Amino acid sequence: MTADAPEDSPLLPAADYGNPDPSPDWMGIDWRQHLHRVELPGAAVNYAEIGEGEPVIFLHGLAGCWRNWLENLPHFGRRHRAIALDLPGFGDSPMPDWDISMPAYGRMIHDFCEELGIERVAAVVGSSMGGFVATEAVTERPERFERLVLVSAAGISLAEAKGRRFEAAARTIKAAAPFLAGDRDVWLNRPLGRRLAFGRVAREPEKLRPELLAEQVRPGLDSDGLVDAVASMVGYDTRQRLTEIEIPTLIVWGLSDRIVPVEAALGYHRLIPRSRLEIFERTGHVPQLERPRRFNSLLDEFLEEEPAEIGDRDDATVA
Repeated sequence: MTADAPEDSPLLPAADYGNPDPSPDWMGIDWRQHLHRVELPGAAVNYAEIGEGEPVIFLHGLAGCWRNWLENLPHFGRRHRAIALDLPGFGDSPMPDWDISMPAYGRMIHDFCEELGIERVAAVVGSSMGGFVATEAVTERPERFERLVLVSAAGISLAEAKGRRFEAAARTIKAAAPFLAGDRDVWLNRPLGRRLAFGRVAREPEKLRPELLAEQVRPGLDSDGLVDAVASMVGYDTRQRLTEIEIPTLIVWGLSDRIVPVEAALGYHRLIPRSRLEIFERTGHVPQLERPRRFNSLLDEFLEEEPAEIGDRDDATVA
């Protein structure tokens, strides 16, 4: 970034925003062949799996689903066993028998790994609420994971928040979901409509494919677990436990994130000893969808590094 060009300046390069490929990999895949369901203690979990090799597990955020990783799964499936879950109560995973909470979701990740015969995970990658879940799983049984990746992770920003306001917001989102999912043509196929619908989530949603955005809405927003998940996050403080995370950690954030401000990224970087912070300019809350090529390349690099070579508290990078 130049000294005389603000972050929202049109002079800044934006060519790598979205996926310019007219035929993205994910659109050429029959995902029905990669969808599975597993029965776990108190929960049935829907998940997508593609590729072979060391497993990499992807966890979506609030009001999300496994489709939040459509731009990433085909890429990592070339060299890894790439797995993306619908957390119980979201997507096509029904509500669990147990009460939704971040610790319960963390335990569920271990149940999931045991059921699939996964002893060691190359990386667990969590976006927003999924980052919260990932830290729960890692702090409970760190020996299972080689690396942790936090993408616009919730947690720190909600530790001291008051619950009622956030619960009310979640109820409002859920009430609006049928309208968003219903008349898609009105808002998905027009740039202004995409900005109105996704302007708080993505930095420049009008530049993202309508087909990709459509996959994020249903069945993500219309999920039974939305309100319970929000209530479980607000005020739940894990900051002291973050200092116990010893595995290499990559923290990825959008400088223009309006859901979880970039200050939270600095908090994670300060608390997790072996962390590396990468901040994407002109990017909102979903770097993996907004700048998939940069995100995939960065995660490739992180996965290829030997854990012993990753130092303590690498300097933050803004790119």
